[in-house]
Amino acid sequence: MLTISQLAAHAGVTVAAVRHYHRIGLLPEPDRDRSGYRSYDAAAVVRLIRIHVLASAGVPLARVGDLLDADAQEFTEGVREIDARLRAEVRRLRETRERLARLAAGEQLALPASVVGYLDRLRGLGVEERYVEKERDAWIVIAARMPDQIDAIIADKHERLDDPDLVRLYSLLSSALDWSAEDPRVVETADVLDRIMTRAFAAGDVGGEGPDDEVVALLDAAAAGTSPAAGRLLALLEERGWKGITRVRRVPAAPSRA
Repeated sequence: MLTISQLAAHAGVTVAAVRHYHRIGLLPEPDRDRSGYRSYDAAAVVRLIRIHVLASAGVPLARVGDLLDADAQEFTEGVREIDARLRAEVRRLRETRERLARLAAGEQLALPASVVGYLDRLRGLGVEERYVEKERDAWIVIAARMPDQIDAIIADKHERLDDPDLVRLYSLLSSALDWSAEDPRVVETADVLDRIMTRAFAAGDVGGEGPDDEVVALLDAAAAGTSPAAGRLLALLEERGWKGITRVRRVPAAPSRA
């Protein structure tokens, strides 16, 4: 007769595992002898080894008992069923890994190639990654709401990047996250934006198709909270007769508050 430690050693498991199998009913718990110890026979060793083999093969413990007590046909069918489940789990895990790989790629997960290319162009212009990430998040929202129009919008953005003023604007905004409201570059940014919008207004390029009002409000709120300088920039633009961020419109010039 064997002690619980000897039983565990014969099957290659821990004593804790044996006790767990007792608790869940996989391995019958023998009566204790006069000294209060459990004694196990060879049948217990065989059953424990079979439990260990099945569990190590990936069979859920909830199914191990059924297989231990099954006849040959039932055992074969049970193993095939478990194998099918494991195959499905492998496929699910593979798909999860592929999604994680796309997540590691960042922009490619939620953005079309046209937007990714535009963001890469901004990086090529020396725009700081922190600002590129802010712009990326805005494009994720826009692309989700306007999937059929996003490529045309980005094509137009590429054309506008030929404007030196727009390149200068990106250069300024790249570091704007750290500006205070009193930073002199806030005024320069307002001047550059004023020139860009004045030309666009004269050419009839202001307005047109774009995100709906709800998305505009969401993006404007996000942009307004990017730095302490954002509020002053918006006030300066309003003094020059412009209002809004995502969808800029012409308004009567406000009294100076600079």
